[in-house]
Amino acid sequence: MESIYIMEPGSYIKKQGGEFSIVKNGQILETIPSANIKRVVVAKGVSLTSAVLDYFVDNKIETVFLTRNGKFRARISTDEKAKVELRKKQYFLLSDNIYSKKTAAAVVNGKIKNCANFMSSRGIYNKERQLTEAASGLKSFKPVYTDSMDKIRGLEGAASALYFRMFNKMVKNPGFKFKKRSKRPPLDPINAMLSYIYTILLSEVLTSLQINGLDPYLGTLHEISYGRPSLACDLVEEYRAPVADRFVLELVNRKIVKPDDFIIRNNKKSFSDEEDMNMNRPVEMKPKFRNKFIESYEYMMNTGFYYQPENKKLSIRKIISKQVTFFIKALENKNEYIPFEWKK
Repeated sequence: MESIYIMEPGSYIKKQGGEFSIVKNGQILETIPSANIKRVVVAKGVSLTSAVLDYFVDNKIETVFLTRNGKFRARISTDEKAKVELRKKQYFLLSDNIYSKKTAAAVVNGKIKNCANFMSSRGIYNKERQLTEAASGLKSFKPVYTDSMDKIRGLEGAASALYFRMFNKMVKNPGFKFKKRSKRPPLDPINAMLSYIYTILLSEVLTSLQINGLDPYLGTLHEISYGRPSLACDLVEEYRAPVADRFVLELVNRKIVKPDDFIIRNNKKSFSDEEDMNMNRPVEMKPKFRNKFIESYEYMMNTGFYYQPENKKLSIRKIISKQVTFFIKALENKNEYIPFEWKK
């Protein structure tokens, strides 16, 4: 087991010999061998003993902290020997108007292509002509580097709007409906699952960028904003449809998730601050299902996708790492970045 998730509020992690124990109210909830663990994800409300923290640091185990609803909070990282020359090149090239627009256009085209491929495959499988037609329409959105950055972002927004207008056509479980994409906060169970997995997937990309010496906070498509890892937000786009959306639809359509796996609150529509929203969001996964969700996610991340550059199957985590390496090579050679392309 390379990654473990501890999401039970009020629990704590302690180390005993070659094992970690998850303890709550004096009861051991789970025992996990410490060998081979490379990544630990901890929800708010979970405590770590000093011995556990020392072990994580000494063994260079990546530790990510999330809110109970999956939003990234912080990450413990050891000295990753950031490559100064690489970051200098990143700052120089991504601040260059032409190269920045080339990268942004490539990111958007990669996202649109994967959305179209995914929607087309669902349309063919489900014999939904509207999906295949919409997929063809998506392919007409083709930003180029000679466009302004506003136009590139506008085309990405228009393509996303078309994609999500058709999303409900891919939902084949009568217990769930999808009207539109809602984010802050999610207003229905499907949106809640999408937001949750987008956040976890973003942390995967952010981690890979940091490990490889890049600054995740300077990107192109996503503008610089306090606390936003813009480059991670850019490079996660190519995985949204084939990884995150596909995962959520599989849970829904195979009836692995049920409507009563969620807490539904009929509360106010506006919130005083982020904490108020997190504590009183309209829809929230119940703890038992959230654990199942994470287990299923972890299984998916270690399954294989065909990876065209190497003509073989690789795990999704390995593909993310490979793509970050390709992004670095693009910077070093001043070439255009080529996103991962998903094909059924």
